[in-house]
Amino acid sequence: MRKNFIASVAFLLGSSTAVLAQSATDGKVKIGILNDQSGVYADFGGKSSVEAAQMAVEDFGGKVLDVPVEIVNADHQNKADIASNIARQWYDTEQVDAIMELTTSSVALAVQAIGKEKKKIDIVTGAATTDLTGKACSPYGFHWAYDTHALAVGTGGALVKQGGDSWFFLTADYAFGYSLEQQTSDYVKSSGGTVVGAVRHPLSSQDFSSFLLQAQSSGAKVIGLANAGLDTSNAIKQAAEFGITQGGQHLAALLFTLAEVHGLGLEAAQGLTLTEGYYWNRDDESRAFAKKFFTRTGKMPNMVHTGTYSAVTQYLKAVQKAGTDETEAVAKQLHEMPVDDVFGRGGTVGANGRMIHDMYLLQVKKPSESKEPWDYFNVLATIPGKEAYIDPAKSGCDLVK
Repeated sequence: MRKNFIASVAFLLGSSTAVLAQSATDGKVKIGILNDQSGVYADFGGKSSVEAAQMAVEDFGGKVLDVPVEIVNADHQNKADIASNIARQWYDTEQVDAIMELTTSSVALAVQAIGKEKKKIDIVTGAATTDLTGKACSPYGFHWAYDTHALAVGTGGALVKQGGDSWFFLTADYAFGYSLEQQTSDYVKSSGGTVVGAVRHPLSSQDFSSFLLQAQSSGAKVIGLANAGLDTSNAIKQAAEFGITQGGQHLAALLFTLAEVHGLGLEAAQGLTLTEGYYWNRDDESRAFAKKFFTRTGKMPNMVHTGTYSAVTQYLKAVQKAGTDETEAVAKQLHEMPVDDVFGRGGTVGANGRMIHDMYLLQVKKPSESKEPWDYFNVLATIPGKEAYIDPAKSGCDLVK
């Protein structure tokens, strides 16, 4: 009789353990979207990334492991201290399981460090620095949509091939700008080109005149804009006022997306070469997703928006496959599972957290070439992921050594 009782208790305990293993640790799965919603990168990611995350949850069915999935969001104002405070509050008191998007490299680096400390997952889709999967890598950190190396290979490589073998950089004065300038400089030099100088500007600059005059007087064939968002748009507008392109110099918008082209307009942006990880008008699948996104936001998505959709979807798939939202188990699945969705077709995730996928070299159409609203790009080339990204084993990440 006693043996039967013990066996019954053991069976019940085992069943309870199995149930717990197939559940969320606190009865829900909560994802935080932390990005710039009011500043220089508000169109680049912003509230539209929040909508993309919500779309991913809804398309997944609103639940995972039979518990609801909740999206929360906040504006970090491009300040690492504000982002860090929000991240700690989310992780410590609000039961947020993962933080995503993280536009602005200084913010992404700060939040990834907190995630590493607290053993929490972050998936970066908005920031660019390769340090995220290099010297600052984390077993719980993932870099999803693009990085500075992919931009250098794409836009930088294309312009060098076209004869742009001397460069001057106009660089945003923080981690992202430094990384983009360094990666592009290295690529230009490895291709036989030269870098004749650089100047750095504060984030959210309004007046680029002194910086552009230095670039113009350098005599460089290419002025590399190692910035993004409204900074790039404003620099391009003001460059036109100085007649820089009319004088024979080329502008390289090293991080420029569909959102910024729309804001600038085809008349001003025509002819620019840029690199993205996604283009809405690529094929039927991307067009179908983009139209759903447009219905919600009034705009077509860029790589940050669609990358955020992909990251949220893949995270939920990983939770489902792990049978829990416990960090170690989910991170293991994120490293092992292939990525195959509207954004990352045939994608793989390296040990350093870098999601490797194809990138696209694009050229902005002339107004006369555009056949419909948001039809802005000619696709010049597909850049295979293995060419676009640093080999994870050579990234400088301790996790892969």
